[in-house]
Amino acid sequence: MATTAKSRMLTGSKAMVEAIDQEMERDPRVFVMGEDVGKYGGIFGSTTGLFEKYGPTRILDTPISETAFIGAAIGAAMEGMRPIVELMFVDFFGVCMDQIYNQMAKIHYMSGGHVKVPLVLMTAVGGGYNDAAQHSQTLYATFAHLPGMKVVAPTFPDDLKGMMIAAIREDNPVILMFHKGLQGLGWMDQLDASIGEVPQEPYTVPLGRSRIVREGNDVTIVGIQMMTVHAMKAAEQLKEAGIDAEVIDLRSLVPLDRETILRSVAKTHRLLVVDEDYQSYGMSAEIAATVAEAGLYDLEAPIRRLAIPDVPIPYSDPLENFVLPNAEKIAEAAKALVNM
Repeated sequence: MATTAKSRMLTGSKAMVEAIDQEMERDPRVFVMGEDVGKYGGIFGSTTGLFEKYGPTRILDTPISETAFIGAAIGAAMEGMRPIVELMFVDFFGVCMDQIYNQMAKIHYMSGGHVKVPLVLMTAVGGGYNDAAQHSQTLYATFAHLPGMKVVAPTFPDDLKGMMIAAIREDNPVILMFHKGLQGLGWMDQLDASIGEVPQEPYTVPLGRSRIVREGNDVTIVGIQMMTVHAMKAAEQLKEAGIDAEVIDLRSLVPLDRETILRSVAKTHRLLVVDEDYQSYGMSAEIAATVAEAGLYDLEAPIRRLAIPDVPIPYSDPLENFVLPNAEKIAEAAKALVNM
């Protein structure tokens, strides 16, 4: 893709850094706190270079106590600041779930709307690099299930920047999940999807709208983050088989853009939902239920779901690859749907 004077090719991590940098320049109430976000720049590159620019009063390295620093961020947000706090791995939610579930998500409601909590909780998700059961989950549905928080998961660098800026300006608490494999980090496998053209000026991307990344007529494939990337590869394989797939990148879990999914299914008459989270009680079930309730008579085949089996993510490379959806599995499932 050709660049212009006002846009450049950036990795996902650099797009995130640029978003945070521009908002910190614009609004002195914005600050960042978390483990290794200072001189180290975040282990997934989300704050690289910001400590040198803004110093330790606005880029705060914290002790390893998620309950304490997320609680402190909530208090700062209630007092009018606009904190960005990083939970290094989403898997670590267990030690601070009270602060997230019972404080961050509920204070606005329990105060009768009088107290706002304009806080961004950013956290790394995703497997595929053999880091085992406690560092490889996505857990989208765990957070989307509880009312009171917006939950977004951008895939491409331009959406990472625009949705991060939108999240920082949002008066409600937002959980922004970024996928490790899409940050474009040198020590991980490099994916084409982890780099893209990003406008230089600040801009926002709406938090509750999906993105049709490929139009088609034969089957709708709904994914998010790495599953969108795999779905796009699967769509190319399906094209060779004469199947025209439409691919929707959800981008946002709460709010969920149900209308775009329903319109697509009304056109293609088939739905495949792909998720890197666990299959039971998850995102794939919510989308399937949405279409079953509001678009059942548009379907010409049963809804198909492809997600991680209900097992911990294995450390073993062959076993991890066995449980993770990929382009080949998506293409096979879509072919089965179209040929029913």
